[in-house]
Amino acid sequence: MSTVTVRTQTGAQAGSVELDPRVFGIEPNVAVMHQVVTAQLAARRAGTHSTRSRSEVSGGGSKPWRQKGTGRARQGSIRAPHWRGGGIAMGPTPRDYRQKTPKKMVRLALRSALSDRAAEGKVIVVDKWEFQAPKTKDAAATLRSLGVSGKALVVVRPDERTTWLSFRNLPDVHVVAPGELNAYDVLCSDVVVFSRDTLPTATEGESRKDRARKQIATQAAELVREAKLARTKPSTAPAPSTPATPERSTSSDATSASASVSDAPTPSPQVEDRSGGDDEMADLPNRPKPNPDEVTRVVDPKDRVKSVADKEDPRFAAAREKAEKEQRLREKTAQAREAKEVPKNASEETPEEQPAKQRGSFSFNMTGDEGATR
Repeated sequence: MSTVTVRTQTGAQAGSVELDPRVFGIEPNVAVMHQVVTAQLAARRAGTHSTRSRSEVSGGGSKPWRQKGTGRARQGSIRAPHWRGGGIAMGPTPRDYRQKTPKKMVRLALRSALSDRAAEGKVIVVDKWEFQAPKTKDAAATLRSLGVSGKALVVVRPDERTTWLSFRNLPDVHVVAPGELNAYDVLCSDVVVFSRDTLPTATEGESRKDRARKQIATQAAELVREAKLARTKPSTAPAPSTPATPERSTSSDATSASASVSDAPTPSPQVEDRSGGDDEMADLPNRPKPNPDEVTRVVDPKDRVKSVADKEDPRFAAAREKAEKEQRLREKTAQAREAKEVPKNASEETPEEQPAKQRGSFSFNMTGDEGATR
């Protein structure tokens, strides 16, 4: 980690500051710097150049002379590109020269440029700017006291108006705000001058999304580390005590135990608790919250219905009536069979047991008259 001496406007030492190695201490990427600078210079172009093609030049609506017989070359229009005053072939037209450059490449190019200047010792840090009035003469004297020669890039906060007005008229000085710092201006300058307030760090150029992603990754790593420590930490919980083996009870103990069991109260029906209780899943976001105004219902353990809510649902009324009707029919059939009042099925009855009305048949004579029923 490199350290830079902090100076005042008069050139005196005012301590030291450590430069962020992620901004001023990386290996410069020349290819990325070239691509970013090219894109920045391309974005400066206005792109308003325009020329007229042969279809845009006025005149030349008719053929200059006939096709054959004149001895001259054939021509179709006097506004062709090879004619004087004709259109321009493949000339420039208005267009946009801007290139789409990823933000990560822009940040990498800036860090590479700052690292290159820091490696050469061309980064100067000033404690603070103290200009009483906007004077270019004072700004020039300050740069001489700091030992700045050649082109300088001065990074000043936007609210320091006096400093801006003092440096802006110097021909070899370019003043920018911290948010406008770019790789092209750094590479075009021989010395970069910062103040303590404008010294860049690794987190300034990152977007809010990148900072949130890094924060989440840091928290996840911390949780994983705590989980590993919890697994490796020995358990301090007390060992469960082994219950003593009960001795064989005497007859008097058995009698008292039976009496206590007989005197025990009858267990009440199970009560369904809808108030939430100690539910481990009560804090889930999609978990329905319990209604405190809901009346506690009593569920009979002998009830074959799943819940009271299903039993009271009107959709189950028809099924419940059908089941009750079948139950009454089964009970009536059982009672009838016990009283021997219900006959067997038709397949199990003999011809002697069938009634005469069911065994009746018809006889036909030769004349076609119906016979009497036997």
